[in-house]
Amino acid sequence: MHAIVRLIRINSALWGYLLWWGAVHVGLLRGGQAPAQRLAATLERLGTTFIKLGQGLSLHRELLPDNYVAALARLHDRVEPFAFEEARAEIAASFGKPPEEMFATLDPTPLAAGSIAQVHRAHMPDGRPVIVKVRRPGIRRQVSEDIRILRWFVRSVQWLLPALRRAGPLDLVEELARNLHQELDFCREADNIRRFEEVFHDSPTVYVPGVVDALYTEWVIVQEMSPGVRIDDPSLQARGPELATHLVEAYVHQFFVAGVFHGDPHPGNLFVLEDGRICLHDFGLVGYLDRSTRANLLAFMLAFVQQDGAWLLDTFVELGIVAGTLDHRIFRSGMEEVIRDYARKPLKDWSFGEAFVRVARIGQGRNARLPHHLLVLMRAIFLMESTVRRLDPQFNLMEGLFARAGAMVAAQTGADGGADATARLKYESLIAVQQMPTELARLLHRLRTEGVELSVRHHGLDALHGELARGSSRIALALVTLGLYVAASLLMQHSLGPRWGETPMLAVLGYVAALWLTWRLVREGLQPHRHD
Repeated sequence: MHAIVRLIRINSALWGYLLWWGAVHVGLLRGGQAPAQRLAATLERLGTTFIKLGQGLSLHRELLPDNYVAALARLHDRVEPFAFEEARAEIAASFGKPPEEMFATLDPTPLAAGSIAQVHRAHMPDGRPVIVKVRRPGIRRQVSEDIRILRWFVRSVQWLLPALRRAGPLDLVEELARNLHQELDFCREADNIRRFEEVFHDSPTVYVPGVVDALYTEWVIVQEMSPGVRIDDPSLQARGPELATHLVEAYVHQFFVAGVFHGDPHPGNLFVLEDGRICLHDFGLVGYLDRSTRANLLAFMLAFVQQDGAWLLDTFVELGIVAGTLDHRIFRSGMEEVIRDYARKPLKDWSFGEAFVRVARIGQGRNARLPHHLLVLMRAIFLMESTVRRLDPQFNLMEGLFARAGAMVAAQTGADGGADATARLKYESLIAVQQMPTELARLLHRLRTEGVELSVRHHGLDALHGELARGSSRIALALVTLGLYVAASLLMQHSLGPRWGETPMLAVLGYVAALWLTWRLVREGLQPHRHD
């Protein structure tokens, strides 16, 4: 019965909004609430799943207008806390013993309550202050039911309006379902916390409160409580520029070194401890960037700094953002317009997040679909930039985010981050050198498993066929030999792998193999070949 009532309520609310929007769009209704605000209010009334849907939609800046993004991003969970007895029962069921045996004290009044979980203050038997985050009872079942209803609703809308299929609404629903189920699993959040502890271990500017004594399950997680004040607290105003610098440096490190980043850096998740370190909270939304994405993102950033439209287009394609057939003419024209607009702005007003979204919206976003990890990245950058400007309105993001990322290239290529006509050549050369050992290894694997075959067949040319076959084998062997010399030189230069004294053994083995192949080539070249 509950499921039927829920089905009726959800469909009434969503179809009611669509009919109202259509009437406003054709001019039958005027005035009243703005469509973006009404959509946000409708989703908020429907509860957890739809609040998360709205927040997830707000990530898709390449699809939605700015007013919808702003309205949906402001959605908050406004729910009453659940009874302490329910929280106590969840804790006991999770750890197999009552809370009184685990904690010296456990505050029955929630510190905070959301639609997914609520948080209680507690103290461990040794006196350590902690927070206990307890998942709301029955929330997983409720989310699963809502997702099934939402799938049915979207399919029915697509049947009536087939043109909507181009936007991939069912894909958005599946993305929401995956992310919500991940957020409901506190084991995953505990893994995220431990990873960030490793990333910022011994950091003088960033602190991550750890999971206490492995006390976590899918339903409950116990975490260190770190006293501090919100990063936007008025008492920290004098330290704003310093905190802005530390925050930017922390995110550059996460983006381009660690490959994992906190995806929700709004002021409510950033605290400042007494020793001045920035404390990160809430690891429910985390993004990951593999090496290839980090390299391409760095290239995009450097191309933006260099105002190189052609390079921007190439890196945009390499990031895997293009969906469908790319119209290079439209994209190149759009990128040149973005570059011209930023060339007229003061450097302190530059925004990488805004520039990235403007590029994604070229051609009304029809050719761009941001993968989820880039959606989380854009959210993190927008929130980080907003927080930085709140801390220090004069902060120059060009010198902060852009220049620090560019410095990573400069340290290895010599590009100075300023106007440099050879910046792209230096960057591409660096990437080629870094990828060469991997590509050579792939070539060796293919030669070992598949061999090399060059077939030429013609009547009366058997002798020529034999010479060509032997010649192709010698060429392949020569390429492998050259690759071994290059790879060994790189290993020697960077001292990679195990060493004997100061000598990298992998480099020595590479040189030995290369010399042996060289001797084979010379020997075969000196031997006369018999012609039939």
